[in-house]
Amino acid sequence: MAKAGSDIEVVALADEPALTDYRQAMGRADAIAAERLGEHMLLSWYDRDRDFESPQHSSECHLDSATPGYVDYGIHHGATLKVDIGEGRFVFFYLPIDF
Repeated sequence: MAKAGSDIEVVALADEPALTDYRQAMGRADAIAAERLGEHMLLSWYDRDRDFESPQHSSECHLDSATPGYVDYGIHHGATLKVDIGEGRFVFFYLPIDF
């Protein structure tokens, strides 16, 4: 576990056993977010298998940047947890929800 950026906790997981798709990865990441944050919201994510990100097209504004759009979005919208599965195969940024 490491810190990325200001106050973002990073949980890096090996892709073992190998995940078959994004849905499995999101289930694993959501479970970690629930454990560490309680109520939470998924802010942004990346699926390298399909080269797909959310928010969609967020990296288009970052073509000349070393920081992908989904990372920038998560950081600048309050993420406190990043779950990275398989060294960037699946990446998720989460925000705790305070009631």
